[in-house]
This record gives sequence, C-alpha cells and structure tokens, in this order.
Amino acid sequence: MSQGPLSQGPLRQLPFRRGVRLAADVGSVRIGVARSDPGGMLATPLTVLPAGPGAKAELARAELARLAVGEGAIEVIVGLPTSLSGHDGAAATGAREFAADLAARLAPIPVRLVDERFTTTEAHDALRRGGKDSRARRQVVDAAAAAVLLQAALDAERATGRPPGQLVPGAGA
Repeated sequence: MSQGPLSQGPLRQLPFRRGVRLAADVGSVRIGVARSDPGGMLATPLTVLPAGPGAKAELARAELARLAVGEGAIEVIVGLPTSLSGHDGAAATGAREFAADLAARLAPIPVRLVDERFTTTEAHDALRRGGKDSRARRQVVDAAAAAVLLQAALDAERATGRPPGQLVPGAGA
C-alpha cells in the first residue's frame, strides 16, 4: 500500500492571526480603503478618501487612523506601487512616506507595506464584469483596488503562516 503525503498524518495548520485588517490604496487624488472580516477571510471595499497635497493629505491620514482605531484593526496594509522591475518610483516613495506617517499615528498597531502591482487593473476588470461603466468605476475603483490588495495579503498570510509585506519601522510589533 502506497504512502502518499496525505497519509503521513493530519494536515499541518499554519498560524493565522484573527482580527480586522484595513488596507489603503494610496493615490495622488484618492485613497481607497478596504476592511476584512474579523476572521480575516474576506476583504471588502470600505470607503474612498480624498487625497492630495497639504491639508487634504493630512485629513485623509487622520481619517484613516480614525477608521483603523474605530474598526479595531490589528494592522493596516498600505499598497506599495513598485515598478514592474521592482524598483521604487515617485508613487512608491509617496506610499512609503504615507505609511511612515500612518505608523506614527497608529503605534502600536502595525502598518505593513505590500506590493500592489496590478491591483487597480484587477479592480477595474472586476467592476467592468459587474456591469459598472467607466464613470461609475472611477468613483469606487480605489476602494475595490484596496480590497484586491487586502485579499492578496490575507491569502499570502494564510498560505505562509507569516504576516505579509514589510513592517514599517516604528509601527509596532
């Protein structure tokens, strides 16, 4: 009788942290925000915050911090828009600055940077398949992209047993 990998004993369960997580897809005009369920299984779009220079950026950061605390988030994921070659451009630098500011506001709640390549494209495709025209998509695509980002982070943690991405320094344990 053959001994396959499944006959070696019960399937090993990888550790997975339970708790609500938020994700932010940071853009120059809008910041999409998504939330997971308390079990960390499913990400859903939550809201879109206006972004921009100066006071708008400050208000968006303050509102995201308020949401994280209000939702009882165990961590916040910030999308890192690296280039296809894996290098940082201006958008990635802005996301890193946003994440560092957010980490300072939320300590000891961890903030993590997670690669967000193709999340907006995937969100546009999903919304198009759902029947949204381009004008309707524009208003919700950032929150949908944040949900795609968060779902990928949840799935990665479930698959590896490790939190996804890079912990932002000063963001907690």
